[in-house]
Amino acid sequence: MADWKEYKLKDLTTKIGSGATPSGGGNSYKAEGISLIRSQNVLDLRFSYEGLAFIDNEQADDLRNVIVQNNDVLLNITGDSVARVCKVPNDVIPARVNQHVAIIRPDKSKLDNDFLLYYLQAIKEHLLVIAEIGATRNALTKGMIENLDFTIPPLPEQRAIAEVLSSLDDKIDLLHRQNKTLEAMAETLFRQWFVEEAEESWVSGKLGDVLELVYGKGLKEEIRTGVGFPVVGSNGIVGYHSEFLAEAPGIVIGRKGTLGKVIYLFENFFPIDTTYFIKPKVNSVGLFYEYFLLKTLNFEDMNTDSAVPGLNREIALSTKIKIPPSEKLRDFNNHGSDLFGKLNQNTNQICTLTKLRDELLPKLMSGDEVRVKVENKI
Repeated sequence: MADWKEYKLKDLTTKIGSGATPSGGGNSYKAEGISLIRSQNVLDLRFSYEGLAFIDNEQADDLRNVIVQNNDVLLNITGDSVARVCKVPNDVIPARVNQHVAIIRPDKSKLDNDFLLYYLQAIKEHLLVIAEIGATRNALTKGMIENLDFTIPPLPEQRAIAEVLSSLDDKIDLLHRQNKTLEAMAETLFRQWFVEEAEESWVSGKLGDVLELVYGKGLKEEIRTGVGFPVVGSNGIVGYHSEFLAEAPGIVIGRKGTLGKVIYLFENFFPIDTTYFIKPKVNSVGLFYEYFLLKTLNFEDMNTDSAVPGLNREIALSTKIKIPPSEKLRDFNNHGSDLFGKLNQNTNQICTLTKLRDELLPKLMSGDEVRVKVENKI
């Protein structure tokens, strides 16, 4: 490792900086325009398009000091999502960032963009520790980021290391996109059969005729370990536990905070007290009909608490629906079984590849356990 050298991050970058929220906050956002990237868009090694905000040219001009460029690395610097890091996708540019997200732009003569991305992910635990220093809310200051110690190899080895890790992430991303396509196919079929072709002769009923909404159970954060059965909150999986509360296949709906997000589970799970999980009342193998039925309902209109959004169970279960005949449900669930079977295979492969990447990451970044062979290119 004689050729690995130590630097401060500020000596390897041309820009480190965060932006601001336009005056008026969320009410000032536009339906389209220039992207405003917020902390919810920055996940671990992945950009989320969900909730991407837009601003107009005048608002963007006020944030001209935080113009996002191709391949910029984005780091969350405040709140519960602090230290999450991803690279900006080119299709959201032109873009700006708000005050919760920092742009980190490497000096390309010293530091590779992808290597920077993976290095920041590798030191996430360190970032979480320093974010707790001297503040009531987790935060990484510009000074903290600038003074991070980076021990890095020469550029060719940086690129070789990043190529190994990014090849795994490319496969993971491909499988995620395949899963979106498979689910979209199933949803299209549901809408065709049960919305567009719904018949007047079908029984008029309510949601409570086909399923129950059961409260999740409280589970302390300190026992949501990294092994066992998935613990599911209103936004998705929030940890793992040695025991499960509900058997798979299952469906969880956000009850508090994030209302009505519908989450499908392939394995036994533990839904916490910010959620409902469902019990079907009809003979519906796989729960595919129930899953897509719930996704058609507007749960946000069923909020009963303005301070902390809450989904009212009685209002939800009283929602009027047309109940299709049992043979129609059986046929749809057979189709859903084929599509979701492939989706489940992809999900398992994503878990395997993610585990492999996470095991390789610290070893490659340390340079003392695993080294990547660098080929001399003429």
